Amino acid sequence: MVFDVDKTRYIKISVAKQSLQVVEAGETIKSFVISTGKNGCSEQNGSGGTPTGWHYIRIKVGTAADKNAVFVGRRETGEIYSSSLADSHPNRDWVLGRILWLSGLEKGKNRLGDVDTLRRYIYIHGTPDEEQLGTPASHGCIRMNCADVVELFSMVDVGTRVHIFEGDDFEGDGSEDDFSLMGRES
Repeated sequence: MVFDVDKTRYIKISVAKQSLQVVEAGETIKSFVISTGKNGCSEQNGSGGTPTGWHYIRIKVGTAADKNAVFVGRRETGEIYSSSLADSHPNRDWVLGRILWLSGLEKGKNRLGDVDTLRRYIYIHGTPDEEQLGTPASHGCIRMNCADVVELFSMVDVGTRVHIFEGDDFEGDGSEDDFSLMGRES
């Protein structure tokens, strides 16, 4: 079955606009300000860039976590983010609240080999660096306000499609010309 963007809930992320939109039946139902990779867009392992193309949410982490819960290696540390905790770990790349771990759908572009989004540990997650939202500042992940990522987490399921693109808008129709499902059923 071909994924139909006019009938299905999915996420679209504009790197140019630093925005994430939840779209259902062709209409935007929620928009969020985000921060993508400070190194721009790149699918290459080690690039620090945000991968483009079609993805899906492979794993959701943190269902019952506090919105400021700290995660390291996708596991809660038991810490709750605070300015004093930040002062004691000045170089930590903070992953807070919820994790939506992405996997690529386009073989050779964002799936498998040196361009595998899942193996690069690319997530949509909460950040304390809210002043950086709206500008590229991450190491490749999609950062969100902690309350926003909790809200988004409740709106999507494992398997929800995510399209990340460089421009202002994506006008695709979900056909095979837009992306390949690599033999996956939707």
